[in-house]
Order: sequence, then structure tokens, then C-alpha cells
Amino acid sequence: MTLRTRSIIHLNVADFAVAVERTLDPRLRGRPAIVAPEGALRAAVYDMSEEAFQAGVRKGMALRTARRRCPDARIVPPRPDRYEQAMRSLLRESIAYSPLVESGPGDGHLFLDVTGTGRLFGPPVDVAWRLRRQIHADLALDPIWSVAPNKLVAKVASRIVKPTGEYIVQPGEEEAFLSPLPVHLLPGLERGDLLRLRDFNLDRVAQLTALHPEQLEILFDRRARDVYETVRGIDPSPVAPAGNEPPRVAAAHAFADDTNDPGALKAALYRLVERAGLELRTRRLAARRVGVVVDHSDGMRRARQQAVRPATANDLTLFETARRPLLLASARRVRVRHLRLICDRLTFPPAQRPLFAETGRETVRRENLVAAIDAVRSRFGRDALRMGRTMAA
Repeated sequence: MTLRTRSIIHLNVADFAVAVERTLDPRLRGRPAIVAPEGALRAAVYDMSEEAFQAGVRKGMALRTARRRCPDARIVPPRPDRYEQAMRSLLRESIAYSPLVESGPGDGHLFLDVTGTGRLFGPPVDVAWRLRRQIHADLALDPIWSVAPNKLVAKVASRIVKPTGEYIVQPGEEEAFLSPLPVHLLPGLERGDLLRLRDFNLDRVAQLTALHPEQLEILFDRRARDVYETVRGIDPSPVAPAGNEPPRVAAAHAFADDTNDPGALKAALYRLVERAGLELRTRRLAARRVGVVVDHSDGMRRARQQAVRPATANDLTLFETARRPLLLASARRVRVRHLRLICDRLTFPPAQRPLFAETGRETVRRENLVAAIDAVRSRFGRDALRMGRTMAA
């Protein structure tokens, strides 16, 4: 039995954070732009436009160095929540063509497996072209696209046409396509690997293809087999189906002014808990874990989580549990720009009452209190009743 040749589309919105910011502020188009927290000490570049890249700016570079290399660049603060929203929009556009869509972590990358969809949507190249045009019209984003028999080759193909363009690698052409390319374009090779290859004057994929597995072991040890397959364009890894993430309830808050005031952070957290708790109760679910994600003003993101035992949808209990993840995630002295609460490992509310009477009375008291608050807000509106701890922000 012969295996069906796969057709993988890779979409890549180059300089994704800058591209999203340009859709929101057209004045950024056509000029160098750097996404970085301008007012933070030791600020680093989060993303940059192609114009800034050509001037020598790189991701992770100190902002003061980037300013020297590109003094006319416009500095824009990073807003990860906006980039995540844009990724969700990209996913919605793409999933109409295949249930097998795999997205990167908010970086503008998408893989689509369109194997066997020709009768519905036509050849893979037509799908890629149509999807790119649709994304440009609906989201004002202009992705690079490539079509190849696997994810690895598709990703490399889109890299060589950045910042704009498209590329098609036919089945059977994988090794020939990769051979003349520089090794730094191969996914999976880290900086230490590249330095080691430079010591041996190995800078082209064809030079690695010529090495025997035993010779690759000298350079890569246990990873030799992976490198052996990578340089030949062999990649059997599947495209993860969209929607396979576990169910969760999330709520987010963006501060008008960056802050590290404990009272303001706790007030914002409690408002998020109220929103998440109400959704859980409406869906008749309970969370067995809560997580807090903090975006600092210098672009760094920190996340912490903690188990909830027993599972609950009660605002008071969720808040008590979430306070420690908040404390750990916001422990840096840098101010906080964006806060997110995630309730996951969802289950049905526990039916069994606590074993000890005192614990049982406290649980019942909390449930009755939250139920009464829900009833008041349902009748008179959400702002009819506010908890005192939410007044600090």
C-alpha cells in the first residue's frame, strides 16, 4: 500500500506584531517600526518591521541599541492580547478549508493540511492563494504562503521568500530544494549548533547531506538521526487538528496605566474571577485549576497556576486560589500592562459535601452568598452590586 502524498500549506504573516499594529495605526505603514516597551529599564525589542531589520535591528536586542541603529524608527509598546486576538481571527479564516490547522504561539504562523480536499476546494496552490487574498481583505494582513509535502519543507520555503511572496515545493523535490540553502534556515538548529558547524566550515545543507550518520553523531550526538532526516526534508509530523485544546474559561484585563500596585492588581483579578465564575456557573461547570498570565511593560510574559481542590465555580474560592499565582507571576519590579485569568481542567461541580461540618458550613455560606449576588445582578444589572475589593482599581 502506498501512502498518500500530503499537501501542507504554511502561512506566515511576517513581523506579525508590527503587521497587527499597522492595521490599527496606518501611520506606521511604510516606515521603520519597533515593538518594544519604551519606558522600561533594560527594554528589549519584541518585534520590528522589515525596514528596521534592514537597519540592523533584531529581536531581543536592547532598545537603546536598536535606537542607535535605526534612529527614525517609531516605537510601539507590545500588546500580546491584540496579537492573540489576531491569531484567533487567522484561525477562523483558515479552518473553513481544513479541520487540520496548527497555529503558532501568537506569532503569525499557521500550518494547514489540505490533503484530500481537492474535490471541495481545488488544488492546494489555489487554496493557498484564495486564503491569502481572503485574509488580506478581511484582516488587512498579507501573509507569505508556501505549499510542500510536509511542515518542515513548507516552513523553510516560506522563510526564503520573506517578507512577501510564495513558494511551491513538489513531492520528491524536498532534498533538492534544501541542498543549496544555508544551514541557518533549517528549523531545529540552535545557535550552538550553528557555531559548531561553522568551526567545521559547514554552512550549506548539501554539506551536511554528504555526511554519514556516524559523522553526524560527532556533531549532534543523540540528535544525529533527527538532523539526518531534517537535511533531507523528511518530516512525518502531523498537523495538529484545530480545537484539540482542552476546554477552559478565560478573562482578561488591560490596565489603562501600567501598574505594580498590589491593590490594583488584586482588584483587577477579582473582577476577572467574577466574570470567569459567572461563566462557569452558567455552563454548570467547575474548575480544578486556575492560572494567571501577566504581561509586563517591558514585553516579558510570566504565567503561574495552581490546582483547586475540590473543583469550584465560586468567586470567593477561585479568588483565594488565584492570589498565589498572581503574586508569583507579578513578582518582578516591572509594572504590569495586561492580566489574564484562566480556569481549566473543567468538570461538573462536585456533588459530595465536605466531610467536616465547619468546612461544610463555610462552603454553603459562600455558595449562598454568590448565588444571592448572581440573583441581584440578574435582576438589576451587573453594576447594581460591586464587591469592595474591586474598588481599588
